[in-house]
Amino acid sequence: MEKQDKNTPMCCGCDRGLAHEAVGRQDRQLNTYDWLADVPGNAELTDLVEVQFKHTRKGYYHNVNKLELKKGDVVAVEASPGHDIGVVTLTGRLVKMQLKKANIKSADDIKRIYRLARPTDMDKYKEAKSREHATMIESRQIAKNLGLQMKIGDVEYQGDCNKAIFYYIADERVDFRQLIKVLADTFHVRIEMKQIGARQEAGRIGGTGPCGRELCCATWMKNFISVSTTAARFQEISLNPQKLAGMCAKLKCCLNYEVDSYVEAGRRIPSKEVVLSTQDADFYHFKSDILAGTITYSTDKNMAVNLETITAERAKAIIEMNRRGEKPRSLTDDEKQKEAKPSVDLLQGDINRFDKAKKKKRPQRQQSKGNQQQEHNQAKAEQQERRQPRGDQQNRERQGRRPNNKQQRNHPKQNAPE
Repeated sequence: MEKQDKNTPMCCGCDRGLAHEAVGRQDRQLNTYDWLADVPGNAELTDLVEVQFKHTRKGYYHNVNKLELKKGDVVAVEASPGHDIGVVTLTGRLVKMQLKKANIKSADDIKRIYRLARPTDMDKYKEAKSREHATMIESRQIAKNLGLQMKIGDVEYQGDCNKAIFYYIADERVDFRQLIKVLADTFHVRIEMKQIGARQEAGRIGGTGPCGRELCCATWMKNFISVSTTAARFQEISLNPQKLAGMCAKLKCCLNYEVDSYVEAGRRIPSKEVVLSTQDADFYHFKSDILAGTITYSTDKNMAVNLETITAERAKAIIEMNRRGEKPRSLTDDEKQKEAKPSVDLLQGDINRFDKAKKKKRPQRQQSKGNQQQEHNQAKAEQQERRQPRGDQQNRERQGRRPNNKQQRNHPKQNAPE
């Protein structure tokens, strides 16, 4: 692999995997996945190129000079006025689809690419980036002195230092005409004000979400999709504003991640308005587990009474029986019903049953302890008997014990002839 120039960023720093051809990296964020990257001749189908600038700002340009561009190339593009520096993030047929997504209909909005960035362009680009933070701090103080109810969240200089974009956040409409005049006199550049929302601000600042991971909008998300409480209802999540809100104080973007799976699984479950009729009573929907495919019914419409949990297939079978005018004996299937464990009703039981004393097993414990003590004493006596000296041999003979062989040979009566 050829040695890379220090001024030219790569897609991901490697020459293999998805991030090599199909996905490009810019500011640690993933871009649109190009699933046509390995198709021969894909880049020649159109001269449109997607170029990304700071954070989530993108632009679409014509490659009029027929440059051989690929992901990660730093290019100089047309701007008003002057030129800007950006990174190529997408080429080929998918750029036309991105144009529809960005709702760009006018041909005047699509400018052209001048050239690949030169070392002089990169030097000026670095100089412009070095001025952004100081400009943001000073512009905040200027807006505060003018008494404007707004917050300048970020500043982006154009690649040739002729223009600066000020991103601000405001809850209400702000008249910043005087602010533009003061900023133009202070920084001697062309000023453009662009309002952003709380989500864009969180993506620019970054942070850690309630899940413990870095914010999605600061790592890989590029386009924000509207999130509503309908997604939470489909997933049966409690509508608690504190739990549903993210770091931006808006609804979490991750509410949309699994809503399609819940909608698909919810189609296999009967409607909540259907009432199941049995020979005993009518059952109303109480709650359901969409992913597990189980439904819990209650005999009372407004509270939990005589709860019964059945599968969605069993509920559909009962609904079909009710349509034919039939009523099952119970909700649960009699053939597959398992024997329920006997439960103790605390209200109907004897209240004095807890006062009964337990049977004492103390004598058995004493007897066992006595046996252990007797065995211990016997073992101790045998041990002391082994330790007695030889002088006690006569005492043992007097007690009727058998003498040894030596004593038998020396005894006169035993050795005498008959």
